[in-house]
Amino acid sequence: MRITVVGPAYPWPGGLPLLVTDLAHRLAADGHVVSVQTWTRQGPARLLPTRPLAAPEGAVFPTEPAPLSWRDPLGGWRVGRRAAARSDLVVIVHYTTVQAPVLTAVVRAARRGARVVAICANAVPHERRPGDRLLLALLLRSVDAAVVHTEAERTALAALADRPVAVAALPPHLPDGPPRARARGTRRRLLFFGKVRRYKGVDLLLQALTGLPDVALTVAGEVYPDAADLPALVDRLGLRDRVDLQPGYLPAAAIPALFAAADALVLPYRTATASQHVALAHRHGLPVVATRVGNFPEGIDDGVDGLLCAPGDVSDLTRALRELYTPGRLETLRAAAPVPDDEQVWKTYIETLLAGAPHVR
Repeated sequence: MRITVVGPAYPWPGGLPLLVTDLAHRLAADGHVVSVQTWTRQGPARLLPTRPLAAPEGAVFPTEPAPLSWRDPLGGWRVGRRAAARSDLVVIVHYTTVQAPVLTAVVRAARRGARVVAICANAVPHERRPGDRLLLALLLRSVDAAVVHTEAERTALAALADRPVAVAALPPHLPDGPPRARARGTRRRLLFFGKVRRYKGVDLLLQALTGLPDVALTVAGEVYPDAADLPALVDRLGLRDRVDLQPGYLPAAAIPALFAAADALVLPYRTATASQHVALAHRHGLPVVATRVGNFPEGIDDGVDGLLCAPGDVSDLTRALRELYTPGRLETLRAAAPVPDDEQVWKTYIETLLAGAPHVR
């Protein structure tokens, strides 16, 4: 099959470009003829990274030059028209409604000669803006089918358009390297990893940390404007000696050492859709403390390989962190952390994606 994937890819940083790249490689390995077209301008700096990576973090899939800017629907139409002429299937990756008008133009042009399936990441926006539902509905009504990563997202899309929507678990896609050997014992250090945005609740984690006076925290990741006051909050809470802020994009090669230095990964999100962070932590032998949002409850067996708590509730988060450090608890949770079957997750994901284009399989 001839497949064109339209979405973020190298040189853009972040998890989704790595997902697109891994998807393209796997489709090509299955015998499909694959081309990838990525953004020249993703979106405004306050929402999306605007600085490309200086070097790739994994095996790069060649992208084709095609001006694709979030400000240029006409350019999107040209990309879609070209894809229609050379593809049996076009896969678009949607993750912010800022890009929805351009992607809608891509889709409407592409459907003149190909089937179109959308991968909708963050189908339920973390920070809603006026027009989100309308823009997403227009895009969804233009495609043949969609794939999402949680049941909540399928429910949300079902209310917007009468299109087939399938659910597939988000496959792992960070080229993080093999886990490091871990020394025995407790480090009394927690880890928050990933983009630091308000909806991810790092401020709540800092407040909870005041109730655990002998526990430290590392916060590693790009800090977005809506969470830029974290250093001041650390000072106000008197946590300067216990919180290590590591702002900026974290290269994938640095992940094993970062995880090896922590007792557990903490995901105190106020809201979420799908994340690979639980699987990533388990791969590195860490239990996870997370809120009951997104796909976290699906990846964590509460009380067995991790602990769940209520979103937006500092007292319940504090309760879970105290439980983590009760004698013997951390070791029991760590021993039960499952090793994810990455290949099976990817196999199911690709089967689900191609099932959205039954006429061209």
